[in-house]
This record gives sequence, structure tokens and C-alpha cells, in this order.
Amino acid sequence: MSRTRTALLAATALVAGAAGTAMAAVPGDVGAAAVPCTVDYQVQNQWNTGFTASVKVTNNGAAKSSWSVKWTYAGNQQVTSGWNAKVTQSGANVTAANESYNGTLATGGSATFGFQGTYSGSNAVPATFTLDGVTCNVDSGGPTDPPDPTDPPPGNRVDNPYSGAKVYVNPEWSENAAAEPGGSRIANQPTGVWMDRIAAVNGANGKMSLRDHLDEALRQKGSGELVFQVVIYNLPGRDCAALASNGELGPTEIDKYKTQYIDPIKTILADPKYASLRIVTTVEIDSLPNLVTNVSPRATATPNCDVMKANGNYVKGVGYALNKLGDVPNVYNYVDAGHHGWLGWDDNFGASAELFKQAATAEGATVADVHGFIANTANYSALKEDHFSIGDSVAGKSVRESKWVSWNRYVDELSYAQALRDKLVSLGFDSKIGMLIDTSRNGWGGANRPTGPGATTSVDTYVDGGRYDRRFNTGNWCNQSGAGLGERPKASPEPGIDAYVWMKPPGESDGASKAIDNDEGKGFDRMCDPTYTGNPRNDNNKSGALPDAPISGHWFSAQFQELMKNAYPPLS
Repeated sequence: MSRTRTALLAATALVAGAAGTAMAAVPGDVGAAAVPCTVDYQVQNQWNTGFTASVKVTNNGAAKSSWSVKWTYAGNQQVTSGWNAKVTQSGANVTAANESYNGTLATGGSATFGFQGTYSGSNAVPATFTLDGVTCNVDSGGPTDPPDPTDPPPGNRVDNPYSGAKVYVNPEWSENAAAEPGGSRIANQPTGVWMDRIAAVNGANGKMSLRDHLDEALRQKGSGELVFQVVIYNLPGRDCAALASNGELGPTEIDKYKTQYIDPIKTILADPKYASLRIVTTVEIDSLPNLVTNVSPRATATPNCDVMKANGNYVKGVGYALNKLGDVPNVYNYVDAGHHGWLGWDDNFGASAELFKQAATAEGATVADVHGFIANTANYSALKEDHFSIGDSVAGKSVRESKWVSWNRYVDELSYAQALRDKLVSLGFDSKIGMLIDTSRNGWGGANRPTGPGATTSVDTYVDGGRYDRRFNTGNWCNQSGAGLGERPKASPEPGIDAYVWMKPPGESDGASKAIDNDEGKGFDRMCDPTYTGNPRNDNNKSGALPDAPISGHWFSAQFQELMKNAYPPLS
């Protein structure tokens, strides 16, 4: 599905220099003038209507504090997004200017940037490139670049993989985002790559395969560090308490999960070709917490979750994944840990932490195979509630007694994640474990964002008037109306937090609003139906879901537009 093209010009081609023309240097020809610059343009991945490309420019002239590379397409190629450079296009003419962090280009120094584009018909490589107006020689650079001597040796895991690293921009998600009005503002943000069925590993329905993504990650990496985020999500009997994201494997198909899903993923991730990447896995979202909250004798129990608790295949599957993937020296495993509106209650918090420990020591895994945990994956819980705290009292009642908090110990994801980290360390996990928080859809901005606490007439008016999270209930999880993009991905934002991430790609549906036939094993869950009035898991509140949603994982334009409109921090 992908292919690489490398543009070549003969080494003896005439090139225009700053003071006239210069002959490309020929080995052994001491008298030949130096080539002022070289460009290596490679199409990394190409499909029916799109492609990604990388450009490496080497400056052989005087050192520069800023730079601009230009070229002209012979066909109808259109750049849709870029990274490591400001890439703009006018007609067939493209300009790539440095970012603020990579403007310095020493004599003999190189800069690498990339972009995604569309085309129809042919996708010919441009014939000529200029660096600051000077025509460059076009060089092959070989099919792959040699190892960078500055890369850390394989297996030398760092404390926080996100520290000092770029994070992979998924070109398929980026293309969808850039195609939306206003979407170019966030199309260069990094998001997770979801392996949600066996076919996804090799590329399902024309999508990029795991290897395609990793190859693209190497291109985006350049000479620096890069984190590649992949979601491991295909347990037997997946999502036992819901229907929208049920999986392809039946409750007893643990051997198929191991041999046809985890083992092939490990083989790919362990390829020495990818040893310089920092590969972050998010291991099986929404699985283990179900074995605490949605099993008998609780009122929220479901027969499917009782089955999965009895057969142990969630614990076995997570343990097997941690064991096998943890053997890869440059893989960093983060286990999904639900969210505060699910596990923040006394009955759930400690029991869940103990279950995480059980899974982390199953099927040959040890706590050393766990680098950290991730909270709020694909959920909407506010990062930080500023206008009320768990210790507040109003009209003689604690905030915990409010209908919204409902005796939870936590009011937001940051406090929950930090407390859970402490609990896990107390149970024997490494004291250096870090937490990730998915902030892709928990901004809750827009015109109705509260600017202060609510009225103190009652604890409910106080909390409801001041809370950012505008859901009917923290148990609501499907395509929530009024939600917005949250904090942009960044490393080390708070103590104990390795990064804020966008593990759930904004604009990809949580589930269909009505039953839709599909070949992905995904059912219809009433929590995705805007007319649904709830169940015990959301205290019988309205679902709060948006209408006209496609099946989970498919692009949902209306939701994407709402997320941008309600972004906090706001989009510029």
C-alpha cells in the first residue's frame, strides 16, 4: 500500500549558486565548486488519493538563522498539513519555512520536515527545489538513513518517554481534521493509533498498517526523539458493559487474542528498524474496571461482565500483553485506569488498584512491565474543576453530598490520577510510574463555561453552577453534547503526570446513535441514543449523546465541529 519515491538529479547537474552557477562536486574533483544545498524528497506512504512525504534539506553554504524551501508541483498535489515546518501552498507553488525551534541551519547542517497531501492521477516528484532562493541539488539519501549516533541505545528506557520528544502525528486522522472547516488549526496534533481488531495490524479497508505507521513515525522522528502511541484494544469479550465498542473476539477466544493479535504486534514492535522510537502502548481500555463495578451482586452488573470475571480472560489478556510487549526494550506500557467518574468511589478505588496489580502479575508479567497508567481514555471528565473542591461545604453539607459528586472522593481527573498513582505505588508498583491523562475531549469551553462557583443557596446549586463538566452524569460516555477539545498534548504538566495526551482522536465517534450493520463486531448501545433516559450506571439520567453518529471509530464531522467550538483553552 505504501511506496517510497526518491528524486534524483545527476551529480554533475548545473545548479544556480548565490553568485552565479556552481557545478555539483564530483568525488576527487578538488577544484569543483561546492553544491550550495541538497534536498532529499521522499514519498513515504501513498494511497488512492493521498500521500505523506518527508523532505531533508542540507545547507552547504553560510550558516542560517532561518530558512525557506520552495518547490513547484507539476501535477495537482495539494498539501493539507505539515510538521516541523510551516508548509503553505499557492497554486502549484509550495513554501516550507522553519518553525521557531529549528530555524538554525549550520554549514553542513540539515533540517527534516514532513507533510501530508492529496493528489489524483500521477504524483510526480518535483524537479527543482530552492533553499532561500538558491537552487539545490536533489539527492537520494539512500532508501533508509543510517542510525543516528545520538539516539539512546535500545532498551535504555527513560523515566518519562514524552520528555524532550515529539509525538507522532497520525496522517490519516490529520487528513480528516484538515478537511474540516477550521480543522487545520489542530490537524498537526498527535493522536493515538488504535489497533482495535486483528485486521487493523496489517491495515484494514485500505487503512495504514501498523508497519506503515511506524515507518511514517521514523520519518517524522528525524534526528530527534519521537513517541509513537498505539492503543491495544481487542480483548476477548471486549467492553462487557456496553455494546457500541464490542469486539470481534468471543469471551473464550483468549488463545486467538494471544497468537493472532498480541504476538504479531510484538513481532512488529520488536523489529530493530524501530528501536530508536519510544513506543507507548495504552493497554486495553475499559476492561479491568468492569470486573469491579459491573459484576454481581452490584445493581450495575451485566451478564457479560460476570462471564468475563468468571473466565479470567480480561486479567489473562492484559497480563499476556504486558508480558510480551514489555519484552520489547523501547516499549512503554501504560495500563488503562478508567476515570474518576467511574472508579473514584471508596468501593471502587482500592479494589480497582488491586485488580490492576493482579493483571500486572498474570501470564508471566511483572510490575516492571508497567511504565504507568492512563486515565480518562476516550472520556470527558474535566481535567481540573477550579470552582469547587472535595473539601468544600455549603449550607451545612459537604460537596461530596451533592447530586453531581454523589459521595465520590474526586471531582476531576488530575486529582484522581495523582491519588491513584500513590495508591498503586503503595501496592508495589515502581515509585517512578507516571500517569497519562487523555484530554482530547474534556475542555468544556464555549460561551457557557462557568467563571466562578454557583450560588451558595445549596450544595447542588454551588456545584452545578460552577462545574465545567456539563454532562447530565459522570457515567455518560458516548458522543457527549457540549464537549470541547481539552488541553493540548504536552509532557510533564503536573507532578506525577507524564503527559496530557490525545489518545482518542477527536472527531472519531464513540458509537452509533442507532443500529447500523457493520463488519467490525460493533453493536448498538442505548447510551449513544439521544432519546435514551438512562440506567443504573448513569443514575437514570439522559444519555446526553449527539444525534446522527456513525459506528465507533468512524469520522463524525458534527462532533468534531462541536469539539472545536467548545475547546478550552480556546483555539486561535
